[in-house]
Amino acid sequence: MIGAPLDRVDGPVKVTGRAVYASEDWSFGQPLYAYIVPASIGRGRIAELDTSRAERAPGVKRVLTHRDAGKQFQPDLSNPDEYARAFPAMASAQVRAFGEPVALVIAETFEQARAAAGLVEVAYDAEQGHYVLGEREDQAFVAASVNAGFAPEVDVGDLDAAMAKAPVTVDQVYTTPYELSLPMEPHNCIALWSGDAVTVHLSTQVVASARERIAATLGLDPEKVTVISRYIGGGFGSKLGVHAETILAVIAARAVGQPVKLVFTRQQMFQLTGNRPATRQRVRLGAEHDGALTAFGHDVLMKLSAGHDYIEQTATCGRGLYAAPNRRTVHRAVELDLPPSEDVRAPGEAPGLLAVESAMDELAHALRMDPVELRLKNEPARHPETGAPFSDRRLVECLREGARMFGWDRRPVVPASVRDGRWLVGYGMAAAIRPHFLVETQVRVRVDSRGIAVVQSDMTDIGTGTYTILTEVAAAALGLSIERVRVDLGHSDLPKSAGSGGSFGATNSTTATHRACIELRTRIATAAVSDPRSPVHGRDPGAAVFADGKLAIGDAAEALTDLLARAFPTGVEALGTSDGWVPHEQRPYSLNTYGAQFAEIRVDTDTGEVRLHRMLGVFVAGRIFNAKTARSQLLGGMIWGVSAALHEEAVVDPRYGSFINHDLASYLVPVHADIPNIEVVMLDSFDDKANELGAKGIGELGICGAGAAVANAVFNATGVRVREFPITIEKLLPGLP
Repeated sequence: MIGAPLDRVDGPVKVTGRAVYASEDWSFGQPLYAYIVPASIGRGRIAELDTSRAERAPGVKRVLTHRDAGKQFQPDLSNPDEYARAFPAMASAQVRAFGEPVALVIAETFEQARAAAGLVEVAYDAEQGHYVLGEREDQAFVAASVNAGFAPEVDVGDLDAAMAKAPVTVDQVYTTPYELSLPMEPHNCIALWSGDAVTVHLSTQVVASARERIAATLGLDPEKVTVISRYIGGGFGSKLGVHAETILAVIAARAVGQPVKLVFTRQQMFQLTGNRPATRQRVRLGAEHDGALTAFGHDVLMKLSAGHDYIEQTATCGRGLYAAPNRRTVHRAVELDLPPSEDVRAPGEAPGLLAVESAMDELAHALRMDPVELRLKNEPARHPETGAPFSDRRLVECLREGARMFGWDRRPVVPASVRDGRWLVGYGMAAAIRPHFLVETQVRVRVDSRGIAVVQSDMTDIGTGTYTILTEVAAAALGLSIERVRVDLGHSDLPKSAGSGGSFGATNSTTATHRACIELRTRIATAAVSDPRSPVHGRDPGAAVFADGKLAIGDAAEALTDLLARAFPTGVEALGTSDGWVPHEQRPYSLNTYGAQFAEIRVDTDTGEVRLHRMLGVFVAGRIFNAKTARSQLLGGMIWGVSAALHEEAVVDPRYGSFINHDLASYLVPVHADIPNIEVVMLDSFDDKANELGAKGIGELGICGAGAAVANAVFNATGVRVREFPITIEKLLPGLP
């Protein structure tokens, strides 16, 4: 059953409109509506704030500002859970970033709240802000820490000496822009109070962190905060933590004594939900004439928002990818007055591999060597920095199988040498790597006397298929049909999980589910062999087989419903827990997922228009829980990589620190016409070093290396190397042959 392409068990309720998302849950009655008044400066203080006209507007119940929002606490940066830290909103007259809330209008309808928001008058004492990464590079410093527990700096051997000695070198700078998650469902919250306790219906990836953040911000007992998040319309990292939509909804509901609903507009999401930081990445590679790397350097510069400590782990992606005796990877930061950065899908690897794998392609070109062969030449036997053995790696197999399936042997050896009419044709490829994270998760499984299993956790499903794979794992472990398993997620009263993020949600929650089911099997089998009325009485419980709704030992079997009704008339339950966090440098094995990406690109010789013609990704990620949902995740990631290479760029106004293109008309992402059929191949695998199910995270692997494969194909087609992403017509056109 595990691995089968099962349709989503939650699919019918979604396509028929019966799935209740957070902003649609009106089980408590009609809410009031809140609308944010944003700051129109990037740095400074509120000098004057007049809400009188807004307060007199039709339908308005209250207008809140920092003067009456109540006490809020500042984030504790020592808390390792970034998304559980306090998140004050509209807490003072200080403005730290463009678009921050300076007032909140609460009205009977959304339209009334929005109209009244335009009547709030605000004057500022603006201060000089710093908004451009390159203008402050002289003030860069090595980051004290980086995201996900990685070391900010690693130095092995002597990189400078190795670069000076190497007969063939690459030393180039690549830049990536600000990017945003922008899930289909906007960030939203409905809050309602009952005495000193608050219930919030919201869209979040991590229920436990949301609960802790609300409590930490407002000084509440976490037990007084109930978080409900049953269905979520995407997240991609932006919903790992709650933002002003939740904090202000809770404050507003307390102020008016009624339920309050706050939904970000699409434009507000650009300023208020975090971003992937822009980077300047210097990659240095030194090699012998045969392609053997002797030097590997990756120096990343990115912005750090004042009062925050988020540094994306961009320079870590190559640490375990290629062998080289002399290595240096470092993260440097510059403080800017911009909205704080947060995790965006595949943080670290998505922008980092765009640079590293482009540089490897440049090295292959300088060596006149096949790019696949260059990567095979530098395959390490163990992790090149920690010395830890790899678990199930098989990157070489991904590269070779991908090259065979794609027809890599037809790749144009000389750039800009193949045409199809007016289109230049090029092939590109890149390797992919993504760490496998272990984060403790708890799941309770209960089986009633009718043989119905209920899987419970505060774990979330952000559209990736959590409901479905937990159903599959529980059904397989207990020998039940899919129809006899129910999954209950997204409520803070349920056992605590790590949530959905970092590609760890599926493996942590399924491992915990499996362990709970194994405990149940033991208890049920023990009860059966101890019962003289059971056909399996006196037999070895360790030999029990659960299948087809029966417990069988040898040639004897009994229906689970009969056994449970007799031995556990009120039901039986068990709690399973997945493994907790282990620092990367202390792990006995290097645990990653891998892949190889291949792309064929066509470029119009007259206009510079770039078209993806076909693409293939070959991946190895341990055991696959569901072939259908896994393919969807990998396919979506590959499309995201295409977007990073050719489309996405959030542009900062250097005067005010605002994102100029703050809507989906001008912040470009691929549409159907941009994406042809993409082929996804998942190699059969089982990684017993990851967990007993042999599975690893897959959600973000698809984006890793995808952008570089496209970029390398553009170079192969045109002979023009663009190192400032995304690759756009104006960057290509001057160099076209």
